Amino acid sequence: MADAERGEAAGQRSVLKGLDPILGPELLWALRCMGHGDEIALVDANFPASSLGVPVIRLDGASVTRVLDAVLSVMPLDDFVPEATWRMQVVDHADQEIPIFAEFRQIIVQHAGPHVRLASLERFAFYERSRRAFRVVATGEDRLYGNILLKKGIVRPGGVVVPIGGVDASA
Repeated sequence: MADAERGEAAGQRSVLKGLDPILGPELLWALRCMGHGDEIALVDANFPASSLGVPVIRLDGASVTRVLDAVLSVMPLDDFVPEATWRMQVVDHADQEIPIFAEFRQIIVQHAGPHVRLASLERFAFYERSRRAFRVVATGEDRLYGNILLKKGIVRPGGVVVPIGGVDASA
């Protein structure tokens, strides 16, 4: 990859102010069209995205953590439910923690606050829930279990987004 392309992929160039360039027209359109409570799946390269029957947005050159960071820079998580994010469990080791899960948590906390719980779903339950997603974003993530579901929240009047567990002073 050329240096200019690498810089653009890393978010150093954009034709829109304040918007991560990984958020292309198709993904921005999907995020804008999603309503409160709709879910989007961000998945790794091994995930059977195209066979779910859900429209797929391909971002093969990006890691799932890069896409998660970009998506959460513009999309609020649902704060009306106990869980708004889910990862896929490690097969036969449901409680096993692997490094990508800590990366998911760090990005979620950065954008939504420390009270967000990253829940987990068994592999086939994750597939089933992904079948009901508004869109599936297939990334080039090569780490196993690089799959996360996000439930969209709301932006309150005046553009106020309250971090999950926070207090809305404007209410």
